[in-house]
Amino acid sequence: MATETESARRQADHGGSEQREGSAGGGARKGTLQGARKRKPDGTDRGTGSGGMGARLRGGHLIGTYGLLGLTTLLFVIFSLALPDTFPTMENASSILSNQSIPAILALGAMIPIVTGKFDLSVGYGLGLAHVLAMQLIVNNGWPWPMACLVVILGGGVVGVFNGLLVEFAKIDSFIATLGTGSVLYACTGWITDGARIVPGPQGLPPAFTDLYNSKFLGLPVPAFYVLALAVLLWLLLERLPLGRYLYVIGSNARAADLVGIPTRRYGIYAFAGSGLVVGFAGVLLAAQQTIGNPSVGMDYLLPAFVGALLGSTAIKPGRANAAGTVVAVTILAIGLAGIGQLGAEFWATPLFNGGTLLLAVGLAGYSARRRLRAGATRRSLSAPGTEPATEQPTPAATGSSDGDASRTP
Repeated sequence: MATETESARRQADHGGSEQREGSAGGGARKGTLQGARKRKPDGTDRGTGSGGMGARLRGGHLIGTYGLLGLTTLLFVIFSLALPDTFPTMENASSILSNQSIPAILALGAMIPIVTGKFDLSVGYGLGLAHVLAMQLIVNNGWPWPMACLVVILGGGVVGVFNGLLVEFAKIDSFIATLGTGSVLYACTGWITDGARIVPGPQGLPPAFTDLYNSKFLGLPVPAFYVLALAVLLWLLLERLPLGRYLYVIGSNARAADLVGIPTRRYGIYAFAGSGLVVGFAGVLLAAQQTIGNPSVGMDYLLPAFVGALLGSTAIKPGRANAAGTVVAVTILAIGLAGIGQLGAEFWATPLFNGGTLLLAVGLAGYSARRRLRAGATRRSLSAPGTEPATEQPTPAATGSSDGDASRTP
């Protein structure tokens, strides 16, 4: 009996030692597996790689958001050094703000349909008709200028609603629909003016009407404050109210917007109507600036408006049209045009600058949208618990274990 008891004790001691060794080995294997899972195949720590990737994403986000603003500042410094006596002066700043206010307003108007993924190519023709109509009502029909301005602005809204109906209900592509509407508007402009300019009589235009453009506030041209007020209004509508969120959803995925119950047709018409109202207001300011009705002046503003709207989608909110980015884009265009003009550039430099910038704007807008999608996908991969990007998942050979070993690990 004693022999059997001692033998059993020896076997129990031997089994316990084996179990402890096995537990130690299992713990070692578990530690090895966990350590291997925390490292990339090249031996670098995965947490460090994720942090570096996050830093690169943040750096790219900052460059995409504020890069255009930094370029604006750099361009101003360059022209100031090249033209120290004329460029960095209050007189030049006031001239730039005054001359570029109407293109800025028109760019903000063209931006609204772009938010929904549509384009309004009638803004230039609409601007020409609006300013001619304002001159016609004030000069030839004798209307009070406030009433004439109100009718012109509301008429711009009506044109915008018509564009929206063509695009949303007739299902005509926005390029084709607004181009056709623009041609009709140009015909109306020619019909009103009979191809000639509308020139005020000896008494001229009412001083209160011309002061809409020529007056100053706080030492700066009043039109600059119109631009600021319109940009703030659009920022509030697009960034802080449900209307703006609906428009952005429609522009991102109209089918998804339909599925979640957003009336895409109605909000599409709203976008075109808003664009038309802004164009009508810009036409009133153009009439106050020009003091004559020129039937062919509107088309000169079409390209700068779209350059500002598209280039603005690469700044502040990269990948989508936004009011703040549009103001920054118009600013850099204004500084560039003023600088090359003072350097003595030829007359063809302006359309060359606008056309080249438009091509650059379209390319950058597409790149920003694609980079935003990639960055969002990467962030989701990094933030998901227990998951890693597919390119960083270690293989069994890299971890030094197999699925069978892992399954046997205590």
